[in-house]
Amino acid sequence: MLKILVVEDEKPISQLIRLSLTKAGYNVVCAYDGNQAVNILDNEAFDLLLLDVMLPEISGFELMDYVKPMGTPVIFITAKNSLQDRVRGLKMGAEDYIVKPFEVMELLARVEVVLRRYKKTAEMLQVGDVSIDLRSLQVHRGDELVELTKKEWDLMLLFARNPNVALYRETIYERVWGGEYPVGSRVVDLHIQRLRKKIGWEDRLATVSGVGYRLEA
Repeated sequence: MLKILVVEDEKPISQLIRLSLTKAGYNVVCAYDGNQAVNILDNEAFDLLLLDVMLPEISGFELMDYVKPMGTPVIFITAKNSLQDRVRGLKMGAEDYIVKPFEVMELLARVEVVLRRYKKTAEMLQVGDVSIDLRSLQVHRGDELVELTKKEWDLMLLFARNPNVALYRETIYERVWGGEYPVGSRVVDLHIQRLRKKIGWEDRLATVSGVGYRLEA
């Protein structure tokens, strides 16, 4: 399991990030100031660091200098939205820069992109008896190979990478088909119905009334 250190002094935000990443299958450790982060980093190795800029004791930029020799990728998370701060963070070697407030799906997507860049993402995903091989792009339900169309594959992967998250139809359409969701369209619902039958997610891929769908994993 990939391990992520979240360094954020605002505890409600820290707990929201921790909960979201944990549900997505990551092992998450939290620190609430720079000194605590240094002590943790001296004793544990991490695959990714989510780092707030405005921290007690030691600032995020100072902590970035400490982390750099370790080779751990960093995403800055901060309320500071000035171009100067973003440029400074990226020039120091951060992989990305996300500004609060942010959507959970955006955070998860950015985390996934950085981990993939560092070749740390899992090569297999498992949801119940469904195995998803990201190398061969094959799906097995138990021992049976399941044939999926390109859209069905993208749809399945979206849910598998966002377990227990309620996804709006508009979000699903944007991520899988691209563009704005056509008013009155049932394309998402029809593909969900076919996907459920093909991989046996009738009870697992739940309908969220007035919203869309959620993969219960």
